[in-house]
Amino acid sequence: MIPVRGFEGAVVAVLGLGRSGLSAARALRAGGARVLAWDDNPAAQEMASEEGFEIKDLSRDGAFDEVASLIVSPGIPHLYPAPNKVVAAALRAGVPVDNDIGLFFRSFAGAEWANFDQPPKVIGVTGSNGKSTTSALIHHILEEVGRDVQLAGNIGRGVLDIDPPGDGGVVVLELSSYQTELARALTPDVAVFTNLTPDHLDRHGGLGGYFAAKRRLFAEGGPDRAVIGVDEDEGLFLAGQLAEGRGDDRVIRVSAKGKLTGPGWMVFARKGFLSEYRKGKQAGSIDLREVKGLPGAHNHQNACAAYAACRTLGLAPKVIERAFHSFAGLPHRSQRIGEKDGVSFVNDSKATNVDSALKALLAFENVRWICGGLAKDGGLAGLAPGLEHVVKAYVIGREAAQFSLGLEGIEAEVCTTMEAAVARAVEEAQPGETVLLAPAAASFDQYDSFEKRGEDFIEQVTRHIGPT
Repeated sequence: MIPVRGFEGAVVAVLGLGRSGLSAARALRAGGARVLAWDDNPAAQEMASEEGFEIKDLSRDGAFDEVASLIVSPGIPHLYPAPNKVVAAALRAGVPVDNDIGLFFRSFAGAEWANFDQPPKVIGVTGSNGKSTTSALIHHILEEVGRDVQLAGNIGRGVLDIDPPGDGGVVVLELSSYQTELARALTPDVAVFTNLTPDHLDRHGGLGGYFAAKRRLFAEGGPDRAVIGVDEDEGLFLAGQLAEGRGDDRVIRVSAKGKLTGPGWMVFARKGFLSEYRKGKQAGSIDLREVKGLPGAHNHQNACAAYAACRTLGLAPKVIERAFHSFAGLPHRSQRIGEKDGVSFVNDSKATNVDSALKALLAFENVRWICGGLAKDGGLAGLAPGLEHVVKAYVIGREAAQFSLGLEGIEAEVCTTMEAAVARAVEEAQPGETVLLAPAAASFDQYDSFEKRGEDFIEQVTRHIGPT
């Protein structure tokens, strides 16, 4: 645990008692604060009460009279589409609002660092797509070379739950826009921006607000190095804002769409090869085509970003390359389930929108595509470039028939259930083809989460091909 500093003897309120909220409450208490906890869910209240936290309804008049700060969980809106009533009350009372990420950065450094040969570092990763894979890949590479490294944030472990890092330790944080937008302190040593596509627009008041939330990771503290994906206009703009000149190697530009040129530091993937250039000269090259855990151009972008972040820590290209080959990938993200009779099976249940599903389709040739679910706004027209790779679609979901109408120009069979879709795909697949789950839709019409949907796919595939 990282005890929170700066609130010794003060009263701090915590709103939202899920994973991050309870983690923050524990760390505040460990640092000497008196914690007032609140959640609208009685079960969450009971859980916090059993841990000894004082439960107080923060929506009542006068609730913030003694409070020094309000700590808010990521899922609770503080501005758009409308502030939560408790957050609004805190702001009217002049109480500062923060989250666990802000608490982490203000409490990370310890007095023991004075005795370290190398102070610990934080690598913060944000973006629309690929931030989980990029964070996990950086963590994996550093583990493979024996570094003291911990992974936390949006990817699973609470940031305040990690152990205080030792000499030369590294903390890798996956950070969502919800987390970066509100945190009052954001001071990573290395900051990574993967890409930007429209998402969470209601929460951020539009695309500009969404980008502004991501951009705070680079603007608030000024990282020593910034790794920026420049394949979208926003990333290109951000890199330009951060660099003092063409050769400023504090900014590492990353691309998966083609060669980058100039005197600066850049890492790009082209035709399956990663290349690093610095001061106009090639400094490294990796053949990504045989890295099974990172298929497709979108994963090549993740590889470039992770490579660049690790290079800032002094790792050699060949060391990073070896670690790439032992990376198994993340569950439900281009996850290879197995192969039988020349047919591959890939689980990308995390592809819950059109953009991520398109990237999954483009990563493979001759696809038997399992898709469908709770469709998102905007339609399916954006999938068009990837449909050329589809042999046939097998549509699941309660509105499978309606979903299939949006898949123009390809054969689509309405299957409704995962069991039926996998069975038909297995029956019809030919050697050299890939049975791919990339739904392009949310899971909530049939499953509690995309993870549950992916687990069902794995279970159905295993029935047909046996344990992998």
